[in-house]
Amino acid sequence: MNDIAVIGAGMHPWGKWGRSFVSYGTAAARAALADAGLDWTDIGSVVGADTMRCGYPGYVAGATFAQALGWQGARVTSVYAACASGAQAIGTARAQILAGLADAVLVVGADSTPKGFFAPAGGERPDDPDWLRFRILGATNPAYFALYARRRMALYGDTPEDFARVKVKNAAAGALNPLARYRKPVTAEEVAASAVVADPLRLLDICATSDGGAALVLCGLDFARRHGHPDPVRIRAVSTVSPTYPRAALDLPDIATDSTTALDPAPHAFRASIARAAYEEAGLGPEDLSLAEVYDLSTALELEWYEDIGLCGPGEGAKLLRDGTTRLGGALPVNTSGGLASFGEAVPAQAIAQVCELTWQLRGTAGDRQVPGARAGITANQGLFGHGSAVVAVR
Repeated sequence: MNDIAVIGAGMHPWGKWGRSFVSYGTAAARAALADAGLDWTDIGSVVGADTMRCGYPGYVAGATFAQALGWQGARVTSVYAACASGAQAIGTARAQILAGLADAVLVVGADSTPKGFFAPAGGERPDDPDWLRFRILGATNPAYFALYARRRMALYGDTPEDFARVKVKNAAAGALNPLARYRKPVTAEEVAASAVVADPLRLLDICATSDGGAALVLCGLDFARRHGHPDPVRIRAVSTVSPTYPRAALDLPDIATDSTTALDPAPHAFRASIARAAYEEAGLGPEDLSLAEVYDLSTALELEWYEDIGLCGPGEGAKLLRDGTTRLGGALPVNTSGGLASFGEAVPAQAIAQVCELTWQLRGTAGDRQVPGARAGITANQGLFGHGSAVVAVR
């Protein structure tokens, strides 16, 4: 096993604070260092997950956070993979630890977001699919989320009431999380009464854009034991796989699928392949999980993730939800943190925040959100342009 230890986890609360992303990231980093019982000078490498919205410092996040904490000679690395940036940063840190390049690595991601939906970067770029989907289709992210929701309704009979149940479930968990942006229970009636954004999805079906920061201190198992962590949470797998050609399902930001005339699609869709690779590396399966954190950009997408990470078969996600399996207190809770429904999305921080939640759950320190006897968990998410993101953590 190529396990590494998580000895520190820290976050800055999510919200719309109106400050620099650097302040959120450094606050999260200091919280993670304090949790690990380490000094900043004990860190041999900093891996920053980049943000595209905060100017040049956001493009070189590793160096930006290292400078903000005080230059001390550590290696710096900056990575970007859209929503999968945090998992890429964790994967990079793990590689450095296993290669012997650093004993302890600080992973940090933070964002400061504009009001409203994410827009493409400025300028004229007719060879950029992300620019084209706005220019040709006028398609914001929620337009794609709505297409996915309509597809589920057509294929599986999911209903807007099923989607609302996801929000109700996640809001109940988020109400118990002091780091969440939205800490109020929500009823199905309130979801149904919220404004339509992209039919069939309403405002409360779609995650907000948020400011926030998350950080982890990762190290080898020997280093963890020497520094007072004899039984740490361990990262057992990091999956950052890409899609397989041809892709037969439309995926953001694409505006067309690949041709399947000459070649049949792979038996497993991209999102499902992300989790399968993580399970194979970890030597675990969905039956071994105690909980999962998935990327609920919309309520309907959470149901997709149930199926993609193997909790149920295709089209069975809504039934799993109706049966209460994925709620707090259910047989396999999903998004015990409250998910993006309660946090909103701070892109480079989000996949790191998912691992923070797994860490606290596996330690048994998640308070009112605690999953009893949690031993293994998976995170899952996807970044634009074919970036997979899944982490398996165990204890």
